[in-house]
Formats: sequence, C-alpha cells, structure tokens
Amino acid sequence: MIIRILGEGQFDLTDVDEAALQSYDDEVEKAFEAGDENAVHTALTQLHDFITAHGSPVADDFLGASDVVVPGTDATIAEIQELLSGEGFVPNGG
Repeated sequence: MIIRILGEGQFDLTDVDEAALQSYDDEVEKAFEAGDENAVHTALTQLHDFITAHGSPVADDFLGASDVVVPGTDATIAEIQELLSGEGFVPNGG
C-alpha cells in the first residue's frame, strides 16, 4: 500500500501491521466525528508518525498512484473532511 502524506511525500507500507495502521486511522476519524479539533490534530500527528516510522519512502521518480492520501498535520478541519472516505483515510480491510 502506498500512502501519500500531503506535503511530505509517499511511503510504501506493504509490510506494515495493517491492524496497527487502521487503529491510528480510526483515532483520527473518532476525533473528527467528535468535533474535537485538538484531538484530530493529535491523532493525525500520531498517524503520520506511524506512517513515517514504519513505511519506506518512495522514490521521487515513482509514477504510480497513491492508494491512500493523508493530509498534512497542519490541515484544516475542512481539508481533513474532504479526504475522509467515511471509513477514515485508510479503508477498512486495507
């Protein structure tokens, strides 16, 4: 799975623990649904940290599409809402 973090690049998370990734994604969604902007940004930062710690950076010349797009940690609530699929950023099941 290739995940793009807007403003940071793409990361290959092919061998990542998908349940762990999903748990971070779920926390962003829960915070967003609760309308807690501080919690949204905290959860989004934790999601970013997981992606960058466990993913491998994709080469700049990679021409393939991203499977998932995640906003930067400085994204507004409106920007976050545009990217949420109704199942978080990462659809359940991969």
